[in-house]
Amino acid sequence: MAKVPMPKEKWSGAVGSMALGDGSVSLGGVKGMPFLSFEDPQKHRPLLAGEVVDDISDFPSIVLKQFGTSAEDPVSWAMEWKSKGADLICLRLLSTDPERNDTAPEKAAEIAKKVADSTGLPLIVYGSGIAEKDAAVMEAVGKALEGHRSILAYVEEDSYKRMASTAVAHKHAVLAFSNLDINLAKQMNILLSDFGVDRGDIVMDPLMAPLGMGLEYSYSVNERIMLAALSGDRMLQVPMVCDASQAWQVRDCSEEDDALGDAAERAAWWEFATALAALLSGADVLIVRGAKAMDLIQEAVNDMGGHA
Repeated sequence: MAKVPMPKEKWSGAVGSMALGDGSVSLGGVKGMPFLSFEDPQKHRPLLAGEVVDDISDFPSIVLKQFGTSAEDPVSWAMEWKSKGADLICLRLLSTDPERNDTAPEKAAEIAKKVADSTGLPLIVYGSGIAEKDAAVMEAVGKALEGHRSILAYVEEDSYKRMASTAVAHKHAVLAFSNLDINLAKQMNILLSDFGVDRGDIVMDPLMAPLGMGLEYSYSVNERIMLAALSGDRMLQVPMVCDASQAWQVRDCSEEDDALGDAAERAAWWEFATALAALLSGADVLIVRGAKAMDLIQEAVNDMGGHA
């Protein structure tokens, strides 16, 4: 009986690669659709970033219980993630919000530097979501982390120049955020490139809506971005970050209602479902909040990718 050949797509493009931290952590470089090793035999493994926040005043108690007293200190929390196999640390400097603690940029930068030095892992650093304050915070963080290449997050169409300048000056990558629109995702990359940011210093977040909030549409946007990049669209050939922690915004994910079953178990599986969709649609980096969700995601990545 004649052997039936494996049908393969012949892609003309590839996602650009990027080194982070001290250069030992690499992402991107994908030459085929996710987990199809017969198209991309290099078996690129998606990277997982454990989430850490510097203000736990309104953080989900279900998550805090999973990390115990470590959650009271960003460095200890980050070290917990490292012990669980995280490739990066996603540090959210929520305390810099003027309506919270209004932490000074210099103080926030000290926290980021301690986390980076203690773990040795690359960081994805977010501010509080207040654009003007975040720009000042990232200037201090970018300078403090110089020599430890990280991702500064995030920039949008109407506020990208100041943070982009910081990334270029201190040799960091910058995260371009767009809201579920492939054209806007491409436009952000064009704007940053025209401003002087090398394409090798751009990662994008097309917004991963979670299970229960439009996951299907997010999947289709991500997949279209991947297909366009592999088909040769240079302005979309940058690594993709997807945030699975968005699942915690859905009430059904972690509402403590006995009728719905154990809240911690439910939360883990809702976050996992969001993460799995992100991975299958083309995520190069996945931000994870729950410790149990991390275990589930690592198992899935190893099983689907053939990794040891």
